[in-house]
Amino acid sequence: MALTLHRAAGGAVAAIAQQEPVAIFRGDCLNLLQELPNGSVDLVVTSPPYCMGKEYERSTSVDDFIDAHKVLLPEVARVTKLGGSICWQVGYHVSNNRTYPLDFAVFEIMRSLKDISLRNRIIWTFSHGLHGTKRFSGRHEIVMWFVKGDSPKFDLDAVRVMQKYPGKRHYKGPKKGELSGNPLGKNPGDVWDIPNVKGNHIEKSAHPCQFPVALVQRLVRGLTSPGDLVLDPFCGAGSSGVAAIVEGRRFLGAEIDSDYAKIARDKLSKAINGKAQFRPLEQPIYVPSENSAVARKPDHFIGASSHGSF
Repeated sequence: MALTLHRAAGGAVAAIAQQEPVAIFRGDCLNLLQELPNGSVDLVVTSPPYCMGKEYERSTSVDDFIDAHKVLLPEVARVTKLGGSICWQVGYHVSNNRTYPLDFAVFEIMRSLKDISLRNRIIWTFSHGLHGTKRFSGRHEIVMWFVKGDSPKFDLDAVRVMQKYPGKRHYKGPKKGELSGNPLGKNPGDVWDIPNVKGNHIEKSAHPCQFPVALVQRLVRGLTSPGDLVLDPFCGAGSSGVAAIVEGRRFLGAEIDSDYAKIARDKLSKAINGKAQFRPLEQPIYVPSENSAVARKPDHFIGASSHGSF
């Protein structure tokens, strides 16, 4: 199935209204949001530009990030259903080794909007990235889970993970001998260790700042039901769309850059046809063998004292 890029925001909205599973608008996301009816989206999940001077950005200013969000976030809240969720994934704006946590700015805007509240501040941690020389290397970003209304969808059973000791049992009391944990698994908590898309990651494309499909998979599973509509206003290479499709949800995205929109179209077309290539959420994080070349210690680390360098 070939996926068409809509040049008019109204065309993408109409396609979704007619129950097409996927639609992408190639243009400014604000135009798409303004075409959407009130309360028409079950989950908004995205990672906006950080205004760090990336190739797809026009600004390097935190003030521009804030000003854009003051316009954008009220529209996002408007189109989200009561009981729906908004997941805003952001990191840090860094300039001259001065760091500004962008989630602070997002929170200050969102807290002023009617019926919107913060349910979780999720830490997404990963092991790979550029190594800092004047500060500790950044190895985490934030997913802010906002809800609209007091009764949001949340399916804990859909996102449970295995306990550290799955066979542990009560050793005394009325439940002695019974499993002490839920047999379906435990709550994954609010710190998620999911590899970022770097190097030879199977999802890597020409987009420089993709987030992994697995990150969105957990949000889609936990916060929506099959057939629900997932919206990504900055869909980039289409990671959120792939997650939505493989989990049986509908997807509406906007991407202003034509090259990235084409990448997203190709990835989503493959997902629709059951040929999506991505690193599943359940895949364990790979730890290389100590005997492999890439994991072998350099000579100056071998035999070092535990009280020394390592």
